[in-house]
Amino acid sequence: MKKQLFILFALVTFNTFAQSNFEKGKKSDVINEYRVSFPGIIIPQLFEKSWNDRTNTQHIEFHIKRNIDDKNIIGLKFATWRLFQPMGILWWDGLLDKVESETEFYPGHVRESGVGVSYQRMLWKGLFATVEVLPQFKTYLDEEGEKIGNGFKLYNSFHLGYHLAFGKKKRFFVEPQVHSQFWVFDTNTPDAFKQLDDKWRNYFLFEPNIYLGLKF
Repeated sequence: MKKQLFILFALVTFNTFAQSNFEKGKKSDVINEYRVSFPGIIIPQLFEKSWNDRTNTQHIEFHIKRNIDDKNIIGLKFATWRLFQPMGILWWDGLLDKVESETEFYPGHVRESGVGVSYQRMLWKGLFATVEVLPQFKTYLDEEGEKIGNGFKLYNSFHLGYHLAFGKKKRFFVEPQVHSQFWVFDTNTPDAFKQLDDKWRNYFLFEPNIYLGLKF
């Protein structure tokens, strides 16, 4: 059943990109065809706490995108981060309280890294929607930082935001947005980590963020 779901998901994803490429023949002139961006969440973690702090997610993320036309944008996503507790704890579950109390902390960390694809559709003026698919390879670490296992996860996110360009040639931009994510095929999880993961969901809703970027 999981393989069938994966095949279905892959077909839907590739169909989306096929439709985008089909529209390429209709594209209008795009002054800045490419863009690069990163989430603003990266910046505070570099200054607010030590890189090796227990709750530092060591989040690094980078996007390279290409405008197919004025409405359709495809891209590659490079990301790596480190989790100290399950990602499926929602705001109304007391997410911030659990960070303070440390009651849901893993007996170590999970490093998740991958390269994925994205499709962004401009809806109205600067309003846009984005879907991202990110296969991730996971490394489980104990409290001393020693590797204890590997796994795999397919991480997917859906974004709704607004594109704001500025500067003389409108090359710089910010994209405030909110996104929700879910993940499947979470494999080879050590028992101590799995017991915590099983208590919570395989999705997270309404995460605010802001992306900073440059067009060229």
